[in-house]
Amino acid sequence: MFWLLFGGVFLLSMFVQYRFKSKFEKYSRVPNPMGLSGREIAEQMLQEHGLTEVKVVSTPTMLGDHYNPVNKTVNLSPGVYEGRSVAAAGVAAHECGHALQHAFGYAPLKLRTALVPVQAASAKILNIVLMATFLGGFLIFKMIPIQLVLGIIVATYAVLTLFSFITLPVEFDASKRAVQWLERRYSMSDSAMHDVRDALKWAALTYVVAALSSLVGLLYYLSLFMGRRD
Repeated sequence: MFWLLFGGVFLLSMFVQYRFKSKFEKYSRVPNPMGLSGREIAEQMLQEHGLTEVKVVSTPTMLGDHYNPVNKTVNLSPGVYEGRSVAAAGVAAHECGHALQHAFGYAPLKLRTALVPVQAASAKILNIVLMATFLGGFLIFKMIPIQLVLGIIVATYAVLTLFSFITLPVEFDASKRAVQWLERRYSMSDSAMHDVRDALKWAALTYVVAALSSLVGLLYYLSLFMGRRD
């Protein structure tokens, strides 16, 4: 059953990633009605909300758009930073949505930020344990009880899964803020707003699939852990 779940989630992930990239490419060719670049839209959204300390910068990573709460920067990939498309408008406003969450103390974002160090440590521990188990095979189980190994895997997977699910409301709320602001600020046409919503929807679905994948992994190793206990 778990292999079927793994296979199903993997195929779903491939489909969502394909659709997201194809949608982004499609809407990157559709000019936004304002004729503004992603940088200009982001700066206007930040200024309108009084976030003058947040800077908009360009990052060389393709689809590497993100908000950095540490140095208060909205980082936009070249296609978004310089682009004047519907996709650029949506992504730029979405990342500014995270800046608004940070400024106004949005609870899920605060929780997610607090969990970042724990999530990073858990990911490293999980990778080390899985790699050691794969390379060491039965040797590692002679030195360390398999029940302990499974317990570590379950614990780290639980942290990663929790982090993935906490990320969902953060991403959906940022998209909601972006759409509402674009509608109010620019009175964009129904067609343009449909394109913005569609692009952001598929971006959000990548996080949904990641959360499901993490949950399936957690349930699999939890079943092994409970089976060993029995």
